[in-house]
Amino acid sequence: MKSVKEIAIETKILGRLKKNSKALELAEYLFADEELQELQEYANNVSIKRLGYNDHGPVHMRQVVGNAIKMLNILQDSGIQTSLEKEEIGTFEDSMCAVILAGLMHDLGMTIGRQGHEDMSVILAQPIIERALMHIFPDNLHKRVVIKSLATEAIIGHMSSKKIHSLEAGIILIADGCDMTKGRARIPLAINTTPKVGDIHKYSANAITRIGIHHGERKPIKITIEMTADVGFFQIEEVLLTKIDSSPAKQYVELYAGVEGQEPKCYL
Repeated sequence: MKSVKEIAIETKILGRLKKNSKALELAEYLFADEELQELQEYANNVSIKRLGYNDHGPVHMRQVVGNAIKMLNILQDSGIQTSLEKEEIGTFEDSMCAVILAGLMHDLGMTIGRQGHEDMSVILAQPIIERALMHIFPDNLHKRVVIKSLATEAIIGHMSSKKIHSLEAGIILIADGCDMTKGRARIPLAINTTPKVGDIHKYSANAITRIGIHHGERKPIKITIEMTADVGFFQIEEVLLTKIDSSPAKQYVELYAGVEGQEPKCYL
């Protein structure tokens, strides 16, 4: 059964998509997919209970989709074309469909383990992607091939470990890095109390109180991060900035972060 938080994020996502669009239809289809839901929940079990990591489950994957949709919409408002549009091989809506698929499946590989989970995510995601696209685009092989390929690039590239080239995959990379507020670390901190290597990720994420994604002043996308303690800078400098630096969307992002009550640092 879905949590209240999952349902709330789904409602926000659906509200950001155009009415009667294929992207909206796809999101609704995926939110109702029982196999995808089971995979997301088991990924979270492995991540939190078995490995002691942060949330990598249904809430996180929905949050990444929400972040990505918001950024894509901002880029469109700013007159920036997606890779599919620029290459004249697809539409903005096709790009949106790819981002939705990738966001909801990028961490499915956590059902197996952390190492190389992006590769495992691709394997687990393929049949669901194909099933979903056949439902949405039953008579358009071209769209199915392009969107599946783009979503696959975004999934396999979300850890900055592999070179990506599309704006869409770059958006997923940043959207993933932006989900680092204290809610992701709440459960791991409560149930894993024995100190171990890697705890800095939990404690630094626990210091992040708010992340905002807005229209920027100098660049199209402005990301703002507030934290309660300096330890939160670890998340920005070691996680988010690494992802932004590897993203084809870097040129469109400005980034500010700081401790509450203090002047924020401008990173980009």
